[in-house]
Amino acid sequence: MNSLIPLLVAAPLAGAALLLLGGRRLDRVGHWLGTLAAACSFGFGLALFLSMLGRPTDQRAVHLFLFSWIPVNGFQADVAFQLDQLSITFVLLITGVGTLIHLYSVGYMAHDERRRRFFGYLNLFLAAMLLLVLADNYLLLYVGWEGVGLASYLLIGFWQHKPSAATAAKKAFIVNRVGDMGLSIAIMLMFTTFGSFAFGPVFATAGHAGEGRLTAIGLMLLLAACGKSAQVPLQSWLGDAMEGPTPVSALIHAATMVTAGVYLITRSSAIFDLAPNAQTVVVVVGTVTLIFGAIVGCAKDDIKKALAGSTMSQIGYMVLAAGLGPIGYVFAIMHLVTHGFFKAGLFLGAGSVMHGMDDEVNMRHYGGLRKYMPVTFATFGLGYLAIIGFPGLSGFFSKDKIIEAAFSKGGTEGWILGLCTLIGAALTAFYMTRVMVLTFFGEKRWQPSPETGEEPHPHESPKIMTLPMVVLAVGSVFAGGLFSIGDSFVHWLEPVTGFAEGDSPIPSGVVTGLTTVCMLAGVGLAYVMYVRTRVPVTPPVGSALTRAARRDLLQDDFNHAALVRPGTALAATLVWFDSRGLDGFVNGLAATIGGISARLRRVQTGYVRSYALSMFGGTLVLVATTLLMRSV
Repeated sequence: MNSLIPLLVAAPLAGAALLLLGGRRLDRVGHWLGTLAAACSFGFGLALFLSMLGRPTDQRAVHLFLFSWIPVNGFQADVAFQLDQLSITFVLLITGVGTLIHLYSVGYMAHDERRRRFFGYLNLFLAAMLLLVLADNYLLLYVGWEGVGLASYLLIGFWQHKPSAATAAKKAFIVNRVGDMGLSIAIMLMFTTFGSFAFGPVFATAGHAGEGRLTAIGLMLLLAACGKSAQVPLQSWLGDAMEGPTPVSALIHAATMVTAGVYLITRSSAIFDLAPNAQTVVVVVGTVTLIFGAIVGCAKDDIKKALAGSTMSQIGYMVLAAGLGPIGYVFAIMHLVTHGFFKAGLFLGAGSVMHGMDDEVNMRHYGGLRKYMPVTFATFGLGYLAIIGFPGLSGFFSKDKIIEAAFSKGGTEGWILGLCTLIGAALTAFYMTRVMVLTFFGEKRWQPSPETGEEPHPHESPKIMTLPMVVLAVGSVFAGGLFSIGDSFVHWLEPVTGFAEGDSPIPSGVVTGLTTVCMLAGVGLAYVMYVRTRVPVTPPVGSALTRAARRDLLQDDFNHAALVRPGTALAATLVWFDSRGLDGFVNGLAATIGGISARLRRVQTGYVRSYALSMFGGTLVLVATTLLMRSV
């Protein structure tokens, strides 16, 4: 069975190569080939998972060496895979949800002339993400990490005829490069500290390194995680990434790219557990981001950007849990998996709504769509109930565990974290109820198209699109409860991540009650604001906070003021210094020599009498000088 491990990456990689290099002859079947490649990878992952279940707990981790990539004296870089409980969890999520998104894309991209290329990019994305989670060393992980960045750039900017999409792709690429510098520095520090960047040697000898060095490594890993997982301060790319096709939004924001940072932190648990200062920074970043993203999501009228703010907030929950150490690692991954189901379903539901509304994204132009799109309404509704933590659904089990773990931190810090997670739960219920109400309830508010003058005719999406939504809705309902039976998910991941029972000052039942009250408060406030009050087609001016939230809490303004303007000024200064300083000196020296040469050239007249006179004059000077020197 271990021979199947390389095929997990090889299947989508071969699909990407075939679709991107095969030419137009594959246009008619390229989308099915891409979907088949993703499905094959999922099949291999499922077979490996079942094989892993049949082995004792201490024998489930498998290391597979393929070849030495860079065998140099004192520097050994191998291409080798590590399949354990953590990596197989990600494999099943990536390939399972990825296959459903491929299937959905067959219908969603049916009329796109470049559909074959789109599926090639999707396959490339899956291959890079699988390489990232299967690598047994940080250098190979870095290859997958950069591959994910490249594929996301290609997918976000897929509709390159739109200037906004091209700009969004460049923005995502550049912001992620900032985070990638953190990962590259962390790998360099690991090699200089441990003499290796393979997981085994690094984790085994981490206890012998100084806390300062481990803190530096942890902070650089966190910087990398912030870039990929859109955490403060590297979160500005996420909302703009909605310019890509909706299946891209589902793939990036549900099960793959934004979860890479959580995987990196959890996989590096041996480092963070020995660097408490770095862990504290992880907790702070996660807490700030979960509130930041929730506030942004509350003010967006674009349905995809509202869900993007939600993604930022939910990943913040996961990062916070990962920063809590053994108390929270398992629950961070548990929420990551359940989030993969309901957030993918929500994004695909948003794409279905757009499909039926002529690509309209403004929720103020929706209303009453439940009558026209019953399947989309039902599946989107189940995802909505799951993400707000409705009792019995997936989000209820995973998010409650994180809130309880936050209180278990103890002391004032535990109370602050617990209250922030409860506030996040209330905000989640508010902004998701707002999305649900503006889209599916109330009177119709859609307007005639400014281009054609015709109103949209909402309709249900074809079965090729609704089937993946139904499957994801089933996962949104049952996954959390299944993971919680007998603490099965905890026992599954504990051998890799470790686990410690939290000592919460509040009983578990009380935490559940508080979370439910916060959820109901958020739903109630949204009901008062958007159900009992007529929703205007044109958004009101709103408060200062609302206006700031519509502009992503001024994150782009801050980046422009703090980075872009100083960078532009620095570049202009360097250009001036180069053109006026360095080039001015060189050009001035050349002009001086040229002027002197031009003047000396006038001495060369070409007349023999002039040269004879010059020789006679020189002789006189020489004789006079000699006589003068002899007299002295």
